[in-house]
Amino acid sequence: MEKDYYEILSVSRDCSQDDIKKAFRKLALKYHPDRNKGDKAAEKKFTEAAAAYEVLGDSKKRAKYDQFGHAGVDSRFGQAGFHDMRDIFSSFKDIFEGGDFFSSSFNSFFGDRNFSSGVNASVRGADLRYRLEISLPDVLKGVNNTITYEVERDCKTCEGTGAQPGTKRITCPECHGSGQLTRRQGFFAFSSTCPTCQGTGTVVESPCGVCFGTGRKKTKEKLEVPIPPGVDTGTHLRLSQKGESGHRGGPPGDLYVQIFVNENKHLKRKGSDLIGSVAISYLQALLGTKMEVHSLEGKKELLIPKGTQSGDFITVKKEGLPELNSKKRGNLLYKVEVRIPSKLKRKEEEQLREIAKIKGETVLDR
Repeated sequence: MEKDYYEILSVSRDCSQDDIKKAFRKLALKYHPDRNKGDKAAEKKFTEAAAAYEVLGDSKKRAKYDQFGHAGVDSRFGQAGFHDMRDIFSSFKDIFEGGDFFSSSFNSFFGDRNFSSGVNASVRGADLRYRLEISLPDVLKGVNNTITYEVERDCKTCEGTGAQPGTKRITCPECHGSGQLTRRQGFFAFSSTCPTCQGTGTVVESPCGVCFGTGRKKTKEKLEVPIPPGVDTGTHLRLSQKGESGHRGGPPGDLYVQIFVNENKHLKRKGSDLIGSVAISYLQALLGTKMEVHSLEGKKELLIPKGTQSGDFITVKKEGLPELNSKKRGNLLYKVEVRIPSKLKRKEEEQLREIAKIKGETVLDR
């Protein structure tokens, strides 16, 4: 089971964003690899802290994490892990190069580290999310849904290079292929990603006419998604490597399908149970009756025993929904509403008064 991000940073769930930032800075300073050379345990704690801050440090991701846990956050760190320490430094450069906890001399203290993800280093593709609406009957038996979604892939014309077919990418004239620009200020040295090549070390001289030099192209893809029985609103299905393509040979991201179950006009869901309602007359309540009611598998005959009270539930066992990844099935329940007429016919009233007289019950005069 994945560790709780709040526990990793040692903060409460109602803490402020500033508290989260300070907690991460403190852990990053304590477990930084340059201060714990060769200590794998410290490196692991440093990576865990960075993954936690990547989510909790973003208010939107934090809200999703609070609601859905690890399944609800789109975290390339939490899902795929860091490719190496350079990924962490690149993502949290603002933490490591300034602020009230870290001094501006961070680089000199920990060494002149390259904060980029590396020239030509592979990068995992982005994860994607898709909202899929299904009906309550779909939950009962499961269903295969074909979805169409937009995804970014390598351009087929230039094979992802961004260069016109027949040409190649050339060494970046700004950084001379390093992917980094270094500036010195007295004793200190600061590195930043080259803005001309975006850290790749190469640029396109003759751009591809299809992707205009980006090497990427948006495309629509169809995918059959198997929905298992028993899913509920908020269930996430992870389709491995169906997200966007990676960069420079990196693996594709994942596709997360979030399930939303539409309401049913006849039946309400409560866990694996289904709850409906049925209205009967006071005579049917007294004498019992059989009624045709709705179920997810069609009309069903429901036996209502004598003496049923308004608000009672009639239970049909094992006619509800299946539990996710289980053979167990919930119950089908019908709440009974006994309807009392506001007016009676004269003959009906006379007969009821006679019954009241027999039972010795006091009633109002006509």
